[in-house]
Amino acid sequence: MRDLLGRLAALDPDAGAAVEVIAYFDQLAESRAGLESVVRGAAVLAGVPAGFSDGGAIRIRVAPDGVPQRPSPPEPGWPSVPAGTGTLWLERSGPPGPIDAMILERAAKAARGATAPALVTVLVDGSAGEEARLRAARGLGLDGTLRALALPSGVPVVQRVTDPLPAGRVGVGPSGAVLALPGSWAAARVALRFTAEGTEQDPGPRVVHAAELGGLAVLAGAVGPDTEPVPDVRALERAASEGPWVLTTLVTVADSTSLRAAAAELVVHHSTLQDRLDRVEHVLGWSVREPRGRLRLQLALALRRLHRTPPR
Repeated sequence: MRDLLGRLAALDPDAGAAVEVIAYFDQLAESRAGLESVVRGAAVLAGVPAGFSDGGAIRIRVAPDGVPQRPSPPEPGWPSVPAGTGTLWLERSGPPGPIDAMILERAAKAARGATAPALVTVLVDGSAGEEARLRAARGLGLDGTLRALALPSGVPVVQRVTDPLPAGRVGVGPSGAVLALPGSWAAARVALRFTAEGTEQDPGPRVVHAAELGGLAVLAGAVGPDTEPVPDVRALERAASEGPWVLTTLVTVADSTSLRAAAAELVVHHSTLQDRLDRVEHVLGWSVREPRGRLRLQLALALRRLHRTPPR
């Protein structure tokens, strides 16, 4: 590509610059760059400040050196194009030349793909005004009963309650109207901290609904990666060193209605499960076969997950 750009620039500087613009914005689109990155690319390539606004909460302005600036409305004479739910412009007077026109066209195309994540961010932002959030919902075509999802990436997701959940660890916020989404997002982030990878070293549910946490949600505000583990969590870690089967066995016992149901879930004989528990309980220091001990185990497992580094 660099060789091609060099040859084109030697033959026709405008053609070389146009190919460079196309390649630049195609790369941004492939990498799913954010809206600010798209505006920054337009400013750097054009050599003048560039801006974007949806007329509401999303306002971006970037200088030609790539540094974000205080947003300001565009002047009537500046070249601009529709871009998703807003308008993108270059701060240069007069009609756009061929390269400016190419920059605006390709930036607008990339912005259309980047606008949706920005609008979702507005939807779950409690500090954004109600009208801005309603406008973002209209821009995304969302209405009715919605919910927010929290993923390990930290990127918010908003969906209708009838939509399938994404794969992997997911915290699901309560459902409600558009204006309730900031609360749903906050609850979803708490729920995500109670999820597990579903592996031997991190067994447990990969999807947790905030509405089902009840009083457990209170623990999330008091426990984190820097919190000193209580003795039961330390005992759980010691027990885990007994073998790769330990944590899966304990999670299954904690979530099952009986030891026979747990044995069936683990696909082991009832006597085999009893032998496993004899060995593990000796390390834990308490019995997990009666209600009080199972509750103690459930709390220790929940605390163990909360001690992980919180999602972004």
